Amino acid sequence: MTHIHPTAIIDPKAQLDSSVRVGAYSIIGPNVQIGAGSDIGPHVVIDGHTTIGRENRVFQFASLGALPQDKKYHGEPTKLIIGDNNTIREFTTFNTGTVTGIGETRIGNDNWIMAYVHIAHDCVVGNHTIFANNASLAGHVTIGDWVILGGFSLVHQFCIIGDHAMTAFAAGIHKDVPPYVMAAGYRAEPAGLNSEGLRRRGFRAEQITNIKRMYKLLYRQGLSYEEAKMQIVNEADSAPELAVFKAFFEVSQRGVIR
Repeated sequence: MTHIHPTAIIDPKAQLDSSVRVGAYSIIGPNVQIGAGSDIGPHVVIDGHTTIGRENRVFQFASLGALPQDKKYHGEPTKLIIGDNNTIREFTTFNTGTVTGIGETRIGNDNWIMAYVHIAHDCVVGNHTIFANNASLAGHVTIGDWVILGGFSLVHQFCIIGDHAMTAFAAGIHKDVPPYVMAAGYRAEPAGLNSEGLRRRGFRAEQITNIKRMYKLLYRQGLSYEEAKMQIVNEADSAPELAVFKAFFEVSQRGVIR
C-alpha cells in the first residue's frame, strides 16, 4: 500500500482498496471498509463497523464511526454506511446507529459536508446534499435528496426534511420540512420555495408553478394541515414533481412547520 503514510495506524483486519490514500497519523479500526479512490486525510479517526464507498475525500480531524451519543447504547455492533463521491470536511463527526433505531447511520452519494457538521446515530442522509458549517442532526433524522442546510442549522431528533428543501442560517428545525420548502427562524417557519435552486437543477417553469400551487395549499389558503395534506396527496399523481409530496406525507409523523 504505497499510498499509506508510514505514521498511519491501520488495523490489519481493516479492508482498504489498494488505491485508497491515508494521510499522516490517521487511525483506522478493524471493522472498517474503504472503497477505491477514496482519500483519507491526516489525523482522521475511522472506527466502528464503518463502510465507506468509492472516491470519497475525508479531510483532517474528522471522526467517523464513533459510538453513538445515546445512553441506551450498550456496545452493539451497529453501523455507519457512507456512499460514493462525498466530500467530508474538517472536524466532522458521524456516529454509528443504535439497536433502538434502524441499527445504522447512512450517508448517500455526492454530498458536500462542511466543517464541524455532526450527524448523530440512526440518521439517513440522501444524495447531492450540502451541509454548511456547524449544521447538526440529532438522532433518527432523515434528510432527502438535494437538501441544503444553512450554517448552524439544528435539526431535532426524528425530524424529516424533504427533497430539495433548504434551511436558512441558524434555523431550528423542530418539525418536518416538506419538499421544496425554505425554512427559517429559531423555531423554523416556512419562508417560501427554493425556486432558484430548482431552476439551477433544471426544473421547468410549469413544474415550479405546480410546486407553488402545493405550497399555497399548505400555507396560504387558510386550510388546516389535514385538509391541505389531503388535497396535495390527491394531486400528487398528476405530475412527477408532485409525487415527492405524497412520499413525504406517508412518512411524516411530527407534523410540518407552519
